[in-house]
Amino acid sequence: MQSLEEQARRYATEVHAAAGQRRKYTDEPYIVHPAAVVELVRSVTNNEAMLAAAWLHDTVEDTGTTLDDIRRQFGDEVAALVAMLTDSKQPQAKNRAARKVAHFRHTADASPQAQTIKLADIIDNTRAIVRYDAHFARIYLVEKQVQIGLLQRGDATLWQQAQATIAQGIAQLRQRPYNVPEAWFQRQAAKYAQ
Repeated sequence: MQSLEEQARRYATEVHAAAGQRRKYTDEPYIVHPAAVVELVRSVTNNEAMLAAAWLHDTVEDTGTTLDDIRRQFGDEVAALVAMLTDSKQPQAKNRAARKVAHFRHTADASPQAQTIKLADIIDNTRAIVRYDAHFARIYLVEKQVQIGLLQRGDATLWQQAQATIAQGIAQLRQRPYNVPEAWFQRQAAKYAQ
């Protein structure tokens, strides 16, 4: 009999592939991202529901999967974690900053376990975005800096790693060839003031 985590890995692999999803910058199969998130989560816990949810964290947002599908296949605990990690639609949000602030509040209310998975997600995404898309990274890094400030209940080791990864990305963008001034980051952060 397969473990809950193995079932989640197989399910996530199948649904992301069926949706034709690839990693944006590398064109790798999308599942490399959930796999990296799982390994970051595994570095701090062996909780099987958390590991399963880490595999599944993008399925509801990015595939035809629903939270009911997750609940039926993996149980209430995994479904609850995935729900906390899923970016809910914000039709009333007028711009990106408003949408992001709504999502930040959603993850701020998440359980410590969901916040831990979210921190792992931020670490992996930040690494890729800084490496492959410096222009978008300027905005993304500020957003994630704001968001991790609200994820204090997540695992402390991953929180520190996320903070360091974001700080390193900002420092890199402040240097040549990008030369983004500190004032730009401060003005951008002000857009997300709560």
